Amino acid sequence: MADTIGDFLTRIRNAVQAGHRIVEVPASNLKKEMTKILKEKGYIMDYKFEEDSKQGVIKIALKYHPVTKTAAIQQITRISSPGLRRYAPVDRMPRVLNGLGIAILSTSKGVMTDKEAKEMKVGGEVLCYVY
Repeated sequence: MADTIGDFLTRIRNAVQAGHRIVEVPASNLKKEMTKILKEKGYIMDYKFEEDSKQGVIKIALKYHPVTKTAAIQQITRISSPGLRRYAPVDRMPRVLNGLGIAILSTSKGVMTDKEAKEMKVGGEVLCYVY
């Protein structure tokens, strides 16, 4: 598979649309960091990494509103793809939904959100938008 991050986001998107509570995705270090950010920002309930004979699996527990049953992740969009990389310098950092959403970036100092990248004054590759 050429675009593993796109596959990761599509699995989450499909699970949210189908109303699933848990989604399993093949693990990688980048996906672990992205999942950690989603947990810190409140878009998922929890995650667990399980080892298997190959690369491991990340089990993600999706978050829904208790009364209305709407998902915390309304939209998750891939921005930079293997065929067209999108980079953002510090002075032109993207604002997702006027600051209500997050952009996940891969920078020289690790994977972080757009707000953290602005504070650390680093630019990077814009992986996805989440809101």
